[in-house]
Amino acid sequence: MISRQLCLLAAVLGAASYAAAQAHSPGSFEDGGDTLVSAMMMFLGNTDKVYILDKSEGNAAKFGDYPAMGAVYDIASRQAETMAVETNVFCASGMHLPNGSFATFGGNGAIGKGGNISDIRYPNNQGQGLFDTQYGDYDGTKAIRILNPCKDGDDFTSPNCQWFDNSSLLSMQSQRWYSAAEPMGDGTIVLIGGFTNGGYINRNYPNVDTAKEGGAANPTYEFFPANGRQEQFMNFMNKTSGLNAYALTYLMPSGKMLVQANYSTTLWDPLTNEETDLPDMPGQIVRVYPASGANAMLPLTPENDYTPTVIFCGGIYMDDWSWGNYSWPFADTWAIPSSNKCHTLTPEPTDGSTVDYVEDDDLPVGRTMGQFIALPDMTMLVVNGGANGTAGYSTRTFNTLQAPYGMSLASEPVGQPALYNPRAPKGQRWSTAGFDTSPIARLYHSSAILLPDASVLIAGSNPNVDVNLTAPFPTTYKAEVFYPSYFSASNRPTFTGAPTTLSYGGNSFDLQVPASAYSGLANDAADNTTVILLRGGWTTHAMNMGQRIMQLNNTYTVNSDGSLTLHVSQPPPNPNLFQPGPAMLFVTISGIPSNGSWVIVGTGNIEQQPTQPASSLPANVRVDGVSGTGSGASTSSGGADGSKKNSATASHTGAIVGGIIAAVAAVGILGAGFGIWMARRRRASARQALALSYSTSTAPTRAGGDVSGTRNGDLRNSDSSAFLPLSQVNGSSAWDANASSLSVHSPYYDLSRAASAEFDPYHQNAPRISTNQARGPF
Repeated sequence: MISRQLCLLAAVLGAASYAAAQAHSPGSFEDGGDTLVSAMMMFLGNTDKVYILDKSEGNAAKFGDYPAMGAVYDIASRQAETMAVETNVFCASGMHLPNGSFATFGGNGAIGKGGNISDIRYPNNQGQGLFDTQYGDYDGTKAIRILNPCKDGDDFTSPNCQWFDNSSLLSMQSQRWYSAAEPMGDGTIVLIGGFTNGGYINRNYPNVDTAKEGGAANPTYEFFPANGRQEQFMNFMNKTSGLNAYALTYLMPSGKMLVQANYSTTLWDPLTNEETDLPDMPGQIVRVYPASGANAMLPLTPENDYTPTVIFCGGIYMDDWSWGNYSWPFADTWAIPSSNKCHTLTPEPTDGSTVDYVEDDDLPVGRTMGQFIALPDMTMLVVNGGANGTAGYSTRTFNTLQAPYGMSLASEPVGQPALYNPRAPKGQRWSTAGFDTSPIARLYHSSAILLPDASVLIAGSNPNVDVNLTAPFPTTYKAEVFYPSYFSASNRPTFTGAPTTLSYGGNSFDLQVPASAYSGLANDAADNTTVILLRGGWTTHAMNMGQRIMQLNNTYTVNSDGSLTLHVSQPPPNPNLFQPGPAMLFVTISGIPSNGSWVIVGTGNIEQQPTQPASSLPANVRVDGVSGTGSGASTSSGGADGSKKNSATASHTGAIVGGIIAAVAAVGILGAGFGIWMARRRRASARQALALSYSTSTAPTRAGGDVSGTRNGDLRNSDSSAFLPLSQVNGSSAWDANASSLSVHSPYYDLSRAASAEFDPYHQNAPRISTNQARGPF
């Protein structure tokens, strides 16, 4: 009787497990819940939470007394809660930090209802908003905001889990709106270009001041942390004047950076500020904002010797006049088809070939604002966008005084995802087979990010100057989750033994894959198993800044019980290939990925990352006649073929934040600052086994509005190097912003600001805010 009951229980549990695996339909969209703020920007903070940012606007959801600009989204429940954000984060850039924290850079000035300049302005510059008493936002044009992501069980009301957003303590050297951000191999972030003021594109017409556009363009770059380095003029920003917002940037193995804007391309050394011209984009197709073509680095694999290739798809071609100026486009963009062309570029080929763009397979449908999402089966998913027009918004163009789609400059939303397989033969790389079409328009200010279960969260869309729920393309709060084709599998791989940190070279590590993780012959499964390191990036404006995917080299041992032991190499000993910071580790068997395991790549500090020679992996060990015990098929339709070439707990993650500000203290004087890198886990123990030798070398305004004036306000010239360290009241060691590296010592601590503190971050004579207008308990 007991035996029968146990068998019945096992059958029920097995059925439940099978049902769980089948709970999501491949190629389908599911309701992702309400994000509370429109998801202009998103990033995956950890395996539990996605963080969302919006511009300052009239969101019904509030934090404190003001419309919210930020939210934290719980992946499991698909519910969001608002968060405090002080400065206007509209069209900022963002990036991960080496310890797993995230930073956002710049944004717009303070604005109020209808996108108008705030009611409180700088006394010496009435064209720039300081603070708005209705929306509660401060000027964000120089802001640096830092977040240490928290997980389930953490106290989200604690300052440790909130944004640090205080521009009097931490800010950039100059104003940047629509700037680019790209990390270097030591974790330093390079911030490039942007507007200081503006609208649709950052130029006047005719374009006679190509460098600064009367003060509204910023043709410089700077570092974060600055460590004493001053911003410098960047010639490429002058060359690409007018169409270089959110320049497309990719760090290369040499430490140089591919930068693409307008239809020009350069290989740029941020340390020496030297540029090497590369070929122009074919057909003068524009891929940067507001053309907003999809772009991504293709998977780095042992097969391609970890040589970066970047793909650009979609965008739009218009002649120079049609692009217009700050106020609006001159052409009726919504009637102009977006491009369906794709091109790839390998900026640093290792075979001596000529650097040039190569035309790839056309998109199934032309797209502007399409967005590449790297999937752990090493395919690339494109979501969102429109078949006509551009990003940005305006009520009119030069030709048409009343735009037909509200403020949207794009039309014909493309709701069906498309899948690109870089390993497929040319002519067969794109597919939409089995993919549903979303009924929700995802146009300007949409975003998408890979989740730990390898599904894709899609949210946002708001081509409106302020919240508008009745526009042809309204402000959108509804999120969706898209399930790629590999969700057809009846069972997903699992594994154990994942490290929590990875190094650049050094000893390999072992992962254990149970027989239940696959079906079919063990030898076949082992031959078709890959270990994938993937970073989803920081997503906004059809880009995932910092997104990278890398296949780690591995060999295997097939065990007599059908389980597999994977012997896995560390990432190659070149931090420029996969910059230090957070990522997910997946095991993919025959195109079916596991859930991702969270890892920190590198030391967790901003510093020159140590590298180690890698030794060879053990040879494959096969066992005939052994099979997996998993149910159903283990192959994915529409994905990569899963084939690969094999070659012969707790960690110190330094979870920040701060590290970034410092303060001066003396008797009777409170200066500002601190900076800290939070240590939340211990360093993983050394892994046994051998590693592979790599041949890769180690590299030592809103659109739509007249521009009545430019921002020449006398802002304080402070940056992350401007303050000296001060030990905080919790006994933590603060970071010296001028030091060459950051260290991790203690938890982040933010000095609370009570509602009555009346914080004024910009100007000592600016009007104060009253206590009943406080955003919340800081």
